[in-house]
Order: sequence, then structure tokens, then C-alpha cells
Amino acid sequence: MSGMMIVSFMVFSGSFAVATAVILTSIAPQWSRIVSLAAGNVEPAFAPLQTLARAERRIAVRRWSSTGMPQPSQRWNAAA
Repeated sequence: MSGMMIVSFMVFSGSFAVATAVILTSIAPQWSRIVSLAAGNVEPAFAPLQTLARAERRIAVRRWSSTGMPQPSQRWNAAA
């Protein structure tokens, strides 16, 4: 009877240790964020599409501003 109790204690204590380690490794990187939210500080809204659209506009403006205006003679030569 005591052998079965030792085995069950080892199994449950091992699973408890693994579960505790998994919880700690998932919470540890976010600890400052959790404390900040618990203190009542609200995070800014996550808007990836707005950020992407702003970045694409900046890239388009940079491309547009980096290309010079073609000279009329070059334009006619390119068309011919």
C-alpha cells in the first residue's frame, strides 16, 4: 500500500512541478505588462492595418520623391 502512495505522490508532484514551470515560463515575459494592467494603466489599441497603411504610404512617397522628372526628349526617345 505504501509503495502505491509513493508512486502516486511522485506522479502528482512531478506533474505539479511541470505545470508550475509552464505557467511561470508563459507569465514571466509578460510580467511587467500584467503589473501595469493591474495598476490600471490602459494599453493603446493594437491597430496593425493602420500601421501597415502608414508604412506603405511612406514607402510610396519615398519612391515617388526619389524618381526625377523625365526630360521631354528622353520621354520621346523612350516611346520610339
